[in-house]
Amino acid sequence: MSILQILDRDRTIGPPGFNRWLIPPAALSVHLCIGEIYGFSVFNVPLTRVIGITQSIENRDWTIPQVGWIYSIALIMLGLSAAFLGKWVERVGPRRTMFASACCFCGGLSLASLGVAWHQLWVIYLGYGVIGGIGLGLGYIAPVSTLVKWFPDRPGMATGLAIMGFGGGALIGAPLGVELMRYFESPTSVGVKEAFLVMACGYFVFMMFGAFTVRVPAPGWQPKGYVPQTQAKKLVTNAHVGVDTAWKTPQFWLLWTVLCMNVTAGIGILGQASKMCQDMFGVSKEVAGGFAGLLSLFNMGGRFFWSSTSDWTGRKGIYCVYFLLGAVLYSLVPFTQKIHSVTLFVLVTAVIISMYGGGFATIPAYLRDLFGTMHLGAVHGRLITAWSMAAVLGPQLVNYVSTYQTDHGVARAEAYNLTMYLMVGLLVIGLICNLLITPVHERHHHQAA
Repeated sequence: MSILQILDRDRTIGPPGFNRWLIPPAALSVHLCIGEIYGFSVFNVPLTRVIGITQSIENRDWTIPQVGWIYSIALIMLGLSAAFLGKWVERVGPRRTMFASACCFCGGLSLASLGVAWHQLWVIYLGYGVIGGIGLGLGYIAPVSTLVKWFPDRPGMATGLAIMGFGGGALIGAPLGVELMRYFESPTSVGVKEAFLVMACGYFVFMMFGAFTVRVPAPGWQPKGYVPQTQAKKLVTNAHVGVDTAWKTPQFWLLWTVLCMNVTAGIGILGQASKMCQDMFGVSKEVAGGFAGLLSLFNMGGRFFWSSTSDWTGRKGIYCVYFLLGAVLYSLVPFTQKIHSVTLFVLVTAVIISMYGGGFATIPAYLRDLFGTMHLGAVHGRLITAWSMAAVLGPQLVNYVSTYQTDHGVARAEAYNLTMYLMVGLLVIGLICNLLITPVHERHHHQAA
């Protein structure tokens, strides 16, 4: 039997009596690896000193805005690959998709290592950004529809389980990156190229575990004791909407905007967490790396907590909480810097990031409520293009606005204040779009042949 045959969807169907609780660890093993992207901020400053080693050399080393595009390109490709390959993912199943994700993500890390060694930024863009980003997209959506089908009784909890590992990736990746760079740094190297290569090898092993553990439920399978609702709740349908129809509905684009606004606000902080903490409070890079890891913990926990809560409150209600509470907390960030309270800053940003993560985990359940499960992975993949847009807006707003502020005499510690108020405005837009969402009209429902 060839490796390609082992990856076939037909060979991944769970046998009678299969324990569905084995699926969450398979999803986590992939998402905890590809979620390393959230810890990328620990590499920002070292990548600006590849030539100078101890300090950046002007016109020879890369700048922070240039390095920031590595992160943005990866998330852009995450959204685009999820959108264009969503149908393929539904057709071939989660095992083949996870295998392809591991090859792309870890291969991209390896190529990025060469880009650092050669000091060619375009190679890092291609490796970590483009190829690695495709791996992110495939690995991100692969377990979502699978887990929803295994847990039809708790779709919010299921999507939280599927996606919380991605939010927790920096909890491992950020400290690991810092330690690997410290271990490999020398008078001729900042340790980034070696760190990328070691991480690629280690992540590949764990992602293979997930790929060969995952299963899909047999047609018609239902959990013991589960009785499907015969009458749909408000905003929750028992029907199905095909992917090519779903993306033409107003509900899809309202949700697209909801996700884009929520992600733009959160990703701006998460993508620059390490540097932001250093600039605002003058802490060491080790402490800042730990802060990025702490945010990852709340990102991960929020995905499970908030999405599970949405099973009781409804998806629309929980998104109202994200936007209203989020707007208040973002407006408090400049105040935490003004009184120089690191503790309050950590508490505020931790709750913000928990709701940012919760937004990601709740979206698949929201989609399931509106469009059903027939093409859930593909619909989710197309919606993730909102993440691609946010990946440009969020980090670049933080990068360029803060850089502009400091270049024009604003103290480095206060350079992020304007950006926080801009984020409040984005959350208000998201709130309005969420309130406008209504059930999908019956004319869009799929009619069985």
